[in-house]
Amino acid sequence: MTKLLKNFPEYSIMYKNLDKKIQELEIEKLNTHDSSSLDEIQNKIIKYQKELNKIKSLFPKNFFKET
Repeated sequence: MTKLLKNFPEYSIMYKNLDKKIQELEIEKLNTHDSSSLDEIQNKIIKYQKELNKIKSLFPKNFFKET
């Protein structure tokens, strides 16, 4: 078994929350027709995805299964 990070629970919770927020923003993006709002939503998605990738890189490969 691979050694887990010291702050494993916190990172795991952050990962799940960011993933959930990205999914919510994707749905919001589909329902939005205003151009400026779309840009704002897309920027948030990009920002959250970067953070998600940082957390993901701390864990062993395939630790978080993609659905």
